[in-house]
Amino acid sequence: MVLPNKVFWDKIQFTKQCHMTLRQYLILMSLGTLICWGTWVFVILSLDPNSAGTLGLAFFYLSLFLALVGTFSVIVFLVRRAIVKNDEVIFRHVKKTFRQSVIFTTLIIFALFLLQEKLLTWWNGIILVVLFVILEAVIFTNRRYSNLEY
Repeated sequence: MVLPNKVFWDKIQFTKQCHMTLRQYLILMSLGTLICWGTWVFVILSLDPNSAGTLGLAFFYLSLFLALVGTFSVIVFLVRRAIVKNDEVIFRHVKKTFRQSVIFTTLIIFALFLLQEKLLTWWNGIILVVLFVILEAVIFTNRRYSNLEY
């Protein structure tokens, strides 16, 4: 049996960082989002909200959270891509878009939970929105390298 030489092994070794193309990211995020929406529909159709208990509500909110994060991430990213035409800069928007999607979806889930508990009022909603705007502002102002991040 002949073993391949070292050059061969050096060529096929994986790098420490795996790089995903923009197309791969969008395809995987879209497929994951569709799976999450399917899971959410399954939870809605198969669980009775009155008898589901805590675990049923957790499945409902978690599947909705993941579906909304994926949806907002893909849609907002595609809008940003249409606005920004430079391909080198567009990769920098992936992280920002995902973070904003998580924050916005968390706001929606909190509002839905407060609505479920009959605690959502107009002033509670305003306080919630202000808190999330402050959170995004703190994250935005504490970035380490302002010219490289965005």
